[in-house]
Amino acid sequence: MGDGKIQWHPGFVAAVDLELGADREHLTYEKEYNLNRKPLQIDLLVLKEDSDIRIENEIGRLFLGHNLMEYKSPQDRLDVDTFYKVQAYACLYKAYGKNVDDRKLGDITVSLVREARPVKLFRYFQQHAIPVTNSSPGIYRVSGGVLFPTQIIVTGELPWEDHVWLRALSDRMAPDRMKEFWEQIQRIEDKYERELADAVLEVCTQANWETIREIKGGGDMCQAMLELMAPEIEKIRKETAEKAAAEATRKAEIAEEAAREAKKSARKAIKEASQKAEKAANKEALHTVKSLLKSGKLSAEEIAKCVPRLPLDEIRRIAAGMARA
Repeated sequence: MGDGKIQWHPGFVAAVDLELGADREHLTYEKEYNLNRKPLQIDLLVLKEDSDIRIENEIGRLFLGHNLMEYKSPQDRLDVDTFYKVQAYACLYKAYGKNVDDRKLGDITVSLVREARPVKLFRYFQQHAIPVTNSSPGIYRVSGGVLFPTQIIVTGELPWEDHVWLRALSDRMAPDRMKEFWEQIQRIEDKYERELADAVLEVCTQANWETIREIKGGGDMCQAMLELMAPEIEKIRKETAEKAAAEATRKAEIAEEAAREAKKSARKAIKEASQKAEKAANKEALHTVKSLLKSGKLSAEEIAKCVPRLPLDEIRRIAAGMARA
């Protein structure tokens, strides 16, 4: 499936909630938080009730009171302009508090999340002497050129066993990893956490549909996995069929609209051509009538018979005008 059809962000929000589950009671999540009344949004705002509480999970150890998180799917770019755009979002978030300096500069953090390491961005940091430290596998702290404590989380470098939820937001899952992921989901008993896991699962399954198709040719273990995945696979098949039908309908409507526009354009062109021909014929008839009147050899009645396009009254009016001139 193409990345453009996959809704990655709901899975990301669910994955972060699962990752920070040990400290859930201290955290509040605001997904797609509006920075102001205009359509500017940050993917996820994580509010910590007590900024002094230390988050257990590595990705949350940077967190203070207000924590902005921007997620980039595997196909999205994370370049220097995107990096500073998110810094600008943080500035707007700080500026749009209820009161002046309501949100303190020292109580806001920024996290950018992407599966692959943004090589060009890191090269930019190096070229501009911006310090970056690798605090733990997959987590990079940027300590220069920013107003807010900032980290870049490279999910593809996070330890699988400790960060399975963020690692599952990938379009390159190996069959054995897919099996481990499914088995972990089956062990979840809490209803709320199972719903979060299902949100991550839906994204993972859609992004790795080809891998799932390949698994069909595997042995008993893969067959058992497929049976476990059957409800989700059926759901995706149904959604795919519905999307294909909707796309076919959309294309048919576009084609029908194009045909209507073509007919409309053709009628307009014929009308314009007819009007142009009519105008040219009238102009030619007028020129002929004036020439014949000027010669004085034919009467208005005789000219009307020679040039039937112009009525006799019109020819007489033309003749009267020429006489006055």
